[in-house]
Order: sequence, then structure tokens, then C-alpha cells
Amino acid sequence: MVREKQLEAAVEVEGTPERSYREQLDFLNPIAQPLASRKLTRKLYKCIRKATKHKQIRRGVKEVQKFINKGEKGITVLAGDTLPIDVYCHIPIMCEDRNLPYAYIPSKSDLGAAAGSKRPTCVILIKPHEEYQEIYDECLEEVAALPLPL
Repeated sequence: MVREKQLEAAVEVEGTPERSYREQLDFLNPIAQPLASRKLTRKLYKCIRKATKHKQIRRGVKEVQKFINKGEKGITVLAGDTLPIDVYCHIPIMCEDRNLPYAYIPSKSDLGAAAGSKRPTCVILIKPHEEYQEIYDECLEEVAALPLPL
């Protein structure tokens, strides 16, 4: 509860500088594993921005869940600061069942911004596309190499 109030206070204050990667780690929820490194997080944001230009992303829990169930392939990116956890805790299990790579990043605000939205987003599915295939493959390889939680 204290974390949630700190996060809300940080978001409400206008003109607050963006928090660094290390500061964002203070707001992670307990299930945020595997967590992308700072470098991988930047690559994922870049890939999301390119995918958004070509309309190759699925955004939000309902939409991502629907397309994972339909068998769509891609990289699932989840925000580690989403509370309550119950909102999206089933998504990693769905990904593991279908052998889809997934990773957590520290901030839902940054995830939403990378997708071209003013609102925070807690989960995004990046679909492959030939226009940004090189960076997608790099991200796919690094996310797949992350150790899954036990």
C-alpha cells in the first residue's frame, strides 16, 4: 500500500523528472521475473516504437490474452510495477504454455509511451514484421535467454 501511494505521488507531481531504471526497480511487484536489463529494456522500447509504426502490436491485458489464445506469435512485454498483480498474473503462464518469450520491464508508463499512448500499459505483444526484423530478432534472442522463475 505504501508503494502504491509513493508511485501515485510521483505520478501526480507535474514536472517530476523521469525516474531512472534503478529508481523504477523500487516499485516492482514480487512476480516481475524475468526482468529485462537496462540495455534490453531500451531495445524492447525501440522495437515497440517500430512495431507501433507498422501497427504490429497488441496492447492491454484483454487484447493480448485474446491473441495469445488464438495462437499469435511474438514477444510479450509486461510492466513490473502493475498493481494489483491479479490483473495480469495469468499472462506469463499462458506464454509458458505456448512457448512464447516474455519479459518484465520496470515501468508501465514508459511501456505505454513507447507504444505511442499517453496512458500507462501493463502488457504488450510485439508481433514480428520484416520492416524491423533485425531488432525484433535481437530482442527475441535476448528475451528467450532470460532465466525463467522456478
